[in-house]
Amino acid sequence: MKFAHLALLSTLIVTYTPASQASSPDTADFEAAVSLRENWKTLTRDIVFPADWQPDNETFIYRKTVAGGFTWFIESVSGGKPVKAFDHDIIARGLSVALGSEVSSSDLPLSHVTLDNENDTLHFNMDYESWQCSLSRADCHAQEYDHYRPKAFGVVRDLTVSLEDRVPASPDGKYRAMQEGYNLVIKNGNDDIVYQTSDGSAENQYDIASVKWSGENDALVVIRFVPGEARYVTRVVAAPENRLQPEVVKQLYPKPGDRVDADQPVLINLTTSSQQDVARSLTDQAYIISGIYWHKDNRAFSFHYTRRGHQQERIITVDKQSGHATVAIEENAETFINRWRGFYHDVNEAGKERIWLSERDGYAHLYLYDGDNDSQPQQITQGNWLVREVVHVDDEARQIYFAASGMNEGEDPYFTHYYRINFDGTALTPLTGAKANHEVRFSNDMQWYVDVYSRPDLPNVAELRRTKDSKLLRTLAKPDISRLTAAGFTAPDVFVAKGRDDKTDIWGLIVKPQNFDATKQYPVIENIYAGPHDSFVPKNFWPFGYHSGGDKIIGMQALANLGFIVVQMDGMGTANRSKAFHDVAWKNLGDSGFPDRIKWHKAAAAQYPWYDISKGAGIYGASAGGQSTLGALVFHPEFYTTGVAYAGCYDNRMDKISWNELWMGYPVDQSYVASSAMEHAGDLQGNLLIINGEQDSNVDPASTMQVVDKLVKAGKDFDLLIIPGGEHSAGRSTGPVDYVQRRQFSFFVEKLQHSPLPDFNQESGK
Repeated sequence: MKFAHLALLSTLIVTYTPASQASSPDTADFEAAVSLRENWKTLTRDIVFPADWQPDNETFIYRKTVAGGFTWFIESVSGGKPVKAFDHDIIARGLSVALGSEVSSSDLPLSHVTLDNENDTLHFNMDYESWQCSLSRADCHAQEYDHYRPKAFGVVRDLTVSLEDRVPASPDGKYRAMQEGYNLVIKNGNDDIVYQTSDGSAENQYDIASVKWSGENDALVVIRFVPGEARYVTRVVAAPENRLQPEVVKQLYPKPGDRVDADQPVLINLTTSSQQDVARSLTDQAYIISGIYWHKDNRAFSFHYTRRGHQQERIITVDKQSGHATVAIEENAETFINRWRGFYHDVNEAGKERIWLSERDGYAHLYLYDGDNDSQPQQITQGNWLVREVVHVDDEARQIYFAASGMNEGEDPYFTHYYRINFDGTALTPLTGAKANHEVRFSNDMQWYVDVYSRPDLPNVAELRRTKDSKLLRTLAKPDISRLTAAGFTAPDVFVAKGRDDKTDIWGLIVKPQNFDATKQYPVIENIYAGPHDSFVPKNFWPFGYHSGGDKIIGMQALANLGFIVVQMDGMGTANRSKAFHDVAWKNLGDSGFPDRIKWHKAAAAQYPWYDISKGAGIYGASAGGQSTLGALVFHPEFYTTGVAYAGCYDNRMDKISWNELWMGYPVDQSYVASSAMEHAGDLQGNLLIINGEQDSNVDPASTMQVVDKLVKAGKDFDLLIIPGGEHSAGRSTGPVDYVQRRQFSFFVEKLQHSPLPDFNQESGK
C-alpha cells in the first residue's frame, strides 16, 4: 500500500503532455531528420572497424574514422606507426569511372581488403561483388568469374547459358571433360575419347560444371539432373534511363512448391571404364546436393544432401572402387534444420572423423562423429547457449575456434564472444572478455587476432592480441565521440520484458528524441524485422551503415527526432536463442513474434509514463519486415494502427523458394495461406503506406500488386509509392533515399501525431 500511494502522488504532481500537442514539424525539422546520417557520420574519431589480415600474417588493414570521414590504415604486429594502406584518391577516381557516379575518397565502400603491391593491385569486396583496382592509376573493375550454368536460388539451373566454354581438366592435366549434346565426354591430351556417357537427354542432362576429379586422376563424380520448373518473373522497366520506350526484364525465379532440378551424383571410374549412380534411396526427394569433395586418400568422395522440406540432412560417402554409398551423418528434425547456420568439417579430409553442428539438444552445438553411421557422436560443446560460427578447426592440435552467444550470465544473451575448445570438449577457453558484442578477425596462421568490440552505448574498442594466451599486445585506437555527443547523440536504452510465455526474456532498444522531455507523452513506432534467419536488434555502436545495425539506429533516431519513441525488439521466431524460441516461426511466419512484441510494448508503457500506446502503435519494416508490417495491421489491428511497408513478401508462395520453403516447409499447404498478409489484406483497419521498387529482383513485385488488388477490391484507402527502376533496397540504401525517408516520416507525423504537414512541393520549388 505504501508504494501504491507513492505512485498515485507522483501521478498527481506531474502532468504529462502529449508530444503531438507541441508545434508541428516544419520543413527544417524534416530536413534535419533526413540529413542526420550525413551530418553525424563524420563526427567520431578513431573508431576502428574489423581488420583484414594480409597474406604475410604480420600486417593487417582496417578502416578508422578520421576528420571528414574514413581512412584505411595498415599496421604490423611488430609495431610501428600505422600508415595509409593505399592512395585513397586514386581508388576513388577509379571507382567513380567504373560505377559512373562520384565516389568520395573519404567514404570508400570497401570490405575484405587485400593489398598486392607486387602486382600493383588492391582486391576488395563491394556490394557483394569482388573488385580490384590498380594502386597506381585510376583503373578499377569487378572481377569476372565463371558463371557457367548458374542455379536460380540454388535449385534450378539456367539452361539458356552456353555450355561450350567450360572444359574442366583433371589435376594432372591429362584429361578434359566436355559436353557433347547432353552427355559427358572425357578426352586425353591427344583428343582421344577415354570415356563417354550415352544416357544423357534433354530430360536427363549431365552438368559439366559439377565435375570433381579424384586426386589420382582415375575417377570423377558428376551430377546428372532432371531439369526443374523454369519459372520466370517478368518485369517492365517503365522509365529506362537511356531510352524512351519501356524495356522488359525476365528473371529465372523458382517459387515455393515449384519442381527443382533432380540431381543424381554419378561416379565415373576411368580405370574400369564404368559409371555408377549413387543409390537413389539415399538421395530421394533432394532439395539440393552440394559440397562434393574427394577424401585425401582418393578412395572415396562425400557430399551434402538436403531433403525437400529441410527436415533431413545427410553426409553421404561413396567408395571409389565399389560405388557403394553409406550415410556418414544423418540429421532429422520435426521442424526445420537451419541451413543458414549449418557446419560440417571432415577431420584431415580422411572420412574417419567429422565435426557437425546440430540443434538436437535444443541449442546449436558441435558433435564429433567417429566413422560412418556413428549413432552416438561425442558432444563437444554443450549448455544453454549456442555456437554462432565456427571460425577455424585445427586438425593437428585437435582444437576448434568458434563464436558463441548466451554463455555469460548477467549479459545480453545476443552478445557474441569467441572461444577455443578441444575436440573432446575439454579446455573451453574464452578469447574475449569485455561485456560487449565482439567481432574477431584472426591471422591466417591463427597466431594473432584483432578484437573489435562495442555496444550501442560503447564505441568500438579495437585490440591486437596473441591467440595462444589472449595476451593484449596493444590497443589500436582510443575512440573519441565527443563531437557526436556535443551534437546531441545519446545511446538507445536497452529494455527487456517477458514474452508470451511469461518466462522468456525479449530484448530490445528504445530510441528517444534528442529533445526528449519526460513530462510529455510520445507516440510509439516499432521498427520490425522478424526473419527467422537471424536476430536483428543492433548490438554494436553507431557505425553509420558500415557495420550491422548502423543504418537501423540512425534511421530510428532520425524518425524519433520528429516527436516519436522508436523501438526494435527480437520476438520469438527469430534466431540466436534456443531452438524452441526459433521454432515458433515453423510454418508460422505470419506470427512475426507479435504476441511477444505487444507484451513488450505494454511492459514499457507500464514502466514509462512517456511511452504512449493508448491509441495504438506505428510500425515499419522492409522485405520480411514489410510482410510483418502489413501483418501487424491485418492480424493485430487492435494494437497496430499505422504502418509503412517496404518491398514486402506479403505471401510466402510469391517469394523465392530458398528462403520460404526453409521456414514454411514443403509441400505448400494451408499454413502458407494462414500466414499470408495478402490473403487477409481486405481486413485492413489502419493507415498503410506501401513502398516498392519496380525492379525488385529479390521479392517478386507482383506480391505488392496483389496486395493492392485486394485492398482496392475491399474498398480500402491506402497509400502506394513505386520507385521506377528501384531494386529491393530502393528508398532505403539505394535510389531516392532522402525522398522516400521523408515520405515515411511524413506518413507517421500525419497519421500518428495528427499534425499538418509542410507544403513540400512549394518548399522544394523555392
